[in-house]
Amino acid sequence: MKSAWIDLRGFAGELAAAVIEESAHLGVEAVVFDDPDLAAKIPPNLTKTAVVNGETPTTLIDRLVEVVDLLVVDHAIAEKFEGIRPGLRTGVLVRVLDEQTLDVACKVANRAEVTLVEFRQDPSKIPLEILLAAADQAKGSIVTVVEDIEDAKITIGVLERGSDGVLFTPKRVGEVTELVEATHGQASSLDLEPLEIVQLQHLGLGDRVCVDTCSHLRPNEGILLGSYSSGLMLVSSETHPLPYMPTRPFRVNAAALSTYTLTPGNRTQYLSELHCGSEILAVSTDGSVRTVIVGRIKMESRPMLRIEARTASGQLVDMVGQDDWHVRALGPGGSVHNFTELRKGDVILGHTMTDQRHVGYAIREFLHEQ
Repeated sequence: MKSAWIDLRGFAGELAAAVIEESAHLGVEAVVFDDPDLAAKIPPNLTKTAVVNGETPTTLIDRLVEVVDLLVVDHAIAEKFEGIRPGLRTGVLVRVLDEQTLDVACKVANRAEVTLVEFRQDPSKIPLEILLAAADQAKGSIVTVVEDIEDAKITIGVLERGSDGVLFTPKRVGEVTELVEATHGQASSLDLEPLEIVQLQHLGLGDRVCVDTCSHLRPNEGILLGSYSSGLMLVSSETHPLPYMPTRPFRVNAAALSTYTLTPGNRTQYLSELHCGSEILAVSTDGSVRTVIVGRIKMESRPMLRIEARTASGQLVDMVGQDDWHVRALGPGGSVHNFTELRKGDVILGHTMTDQRHVGYAIREFLHEQ
């Protein structure tokens, strides 16, 4: 989970109060401000933060130092502020304009508790990639200034690690919510549990969906699929050897088009709803999760197999997939189970959910599926 920082410098009045209220209830980590009087309106669950540079008036700095939890200082004058107030956390601001200032940012990030970095010249993410690589073993956090929500999503995904946090200036009420959804949108892991196969039923023809992603999926990685939203099975990517054809590490030969899969934000979607550009969750047998982009879905009529399994607590989980040897489920320890070789008593992995679903969102109301 990445941290969301909100920039309120230059804000005042009702808009500032509304953004603070929104931030306080959503898990925002820090609020940056330049009006000391605003500090009293910021609740204690938000880190009160000020950013100062060589042009900041001394009288203003003195007032900010008294009311903030974190003082971020331009790298050129950072040494002057060391120990300025007992208990005050400090960070360093670096504006990256060229190769020289990028080198400064790399050095600062390896020693500072917080490095706030603003990329001023290069619109690409190459400077950020270099910074993240250079500070890979650093103990501090890197917070990057972003232009908009889309920029935030890209920034937190660079090199699969991404910036530890993003600083964003909202233009309206509601954008803080969008930012938090982007930074907190998915858990880094899911609880997987063993499912024991209790019944297999060979069905007739049905429309099955292959999900082709834009990522290289790993041998112990697949997507969660189920006929009912209460329970899903982990179906493997096509990274294991196949007869007569090469492996396709971007693909999951998934299930019937009416099947649920899990997507970011704890939402389910039918396979029939996926399209080029959709986001789904790739899940590993150790429970780790990442978001991957759908390149396309491929639907064809194939013989279908119903797989019914049971959790240790007795909950039933169902899925209908293609009745074919090269479609596989994943089990404990990364074990691979070809669908046509599954037998009663075999154990695969899955994920169960307590909330019912309406248009993919978790709801708490009566709903029955069978």
